[in-house]
Order: sequence, then C-alpha cells, then structure tokens
Amino acid sequence: MAVKMRLTRLGDKKSPFYRIVIADSRTARDGSCIDKVGHYNPIANPAEIVIDKEKAADWLKKGVQPTDTVKNILINEGVLPKPTKLSPAKTKVRKKK
Repeated sequence: MAVKMRLTRLGDKKSPFYRIVIADSRTARDGSCIDKVGHYNPIANPAEIVIDKEKAADWLKKGVQPTDTVKNILINEGVLPKPTKLSPAKTKVRKKK
C-alpha cells in the first residue's frame, strides 16, 4: 500500500481551503484519509499554515511520501530540512533537426 501525505480540498467555489492528510495514493483526492496532520489556507494574507510537526515527522519516519506541494510546505515550516542541491528543471528537451 503506497501511502502519501497530500492536500485534500475543502471550501466553496473560488475560496479553497486545504487539509494536509495521510491517505492511500489510490483513493480519490477528497476520499477517505488515514490521519489529518494540518491545514493550509491560501486565501488568507499571508497564507495560513497549521501543521502538527510531531505527527508529520512521525509519519515521515514511517515512510510516507509527501507530494511536491506538501513537501514545499513542510520545508517552509521547518519539518523537513532545506535541500542543498536544487532539483533539475522539469522541462522537455526538444531535439534539433
């Protein structure tokens, strides 16, 4: 079973609110979750981020893989260390004719 730490969307149309949850990667985005770790409100100025750092660190030790967005949130909050090496650009290389 592949378990991921990802965002699930709540809120009305054009006013998103996200929960950071632990869920099986095969379930739907807003489907059932195993555990709730925190929430993220991008509408607030500045964006409101609340994370239970101990619970998130515990899940990461168990082998849960965060999505790219959640990984960036965890790095900004200090749960994960900031990477020293930049990741490669995700662009397609065009072949020359």
